[in-house]
Amino acid sequence: MGSELYGLFFSSLISSTLLPGGSEAYLAWLVSDAQTSLWLLIGVATLGNTLGGVITFGMGRLVAVRYPFRVLDKPQHQRARRWVEQAGSSVLLLSWLPVVGDPLCFVAGWLKLNAITGILFIALGKAVRYMLVAGLFV
Repeated sequence: MGSELYGLFFSSLISSTLLPGGSEAYLAWLVSDAQTSLWLLIGVATLGNTLGGVITFGMGRLVAVRYPFRVLDKPQHQRARRWVEQAGSSVLLLSWLPVVGDPLCFVAGWLKLNAITGILFIALGKAVRYMLVAGLFV
């Protein structure tokens, strides 16, 4: 695996934690460069970004041990909790969204949603995003 793939993986990983990153721009540049297989680039970006989402989900699980969600008493927090609980793991299809995606992964972990289906929905949402980004620059 070339250094550009390692860079794409780590950029995607960092972009999917609570830290900002520029994985879409890096993917677009690599796709435009046309030196590497399109599907390999999408796969590496998706893998890194999914792993970041899983880490954020896990952080939510760890926080839940010390701070159960029921301790949040603000009405908007309770509304958000009910919405995520009603939608279930499928809400993680939206984990690719800027600003709200990372907190969704965190809250899903905090609420102890099913990890297996959660990971599948995280991966699916992020794969679709990277396919769209790559498609714009082919």
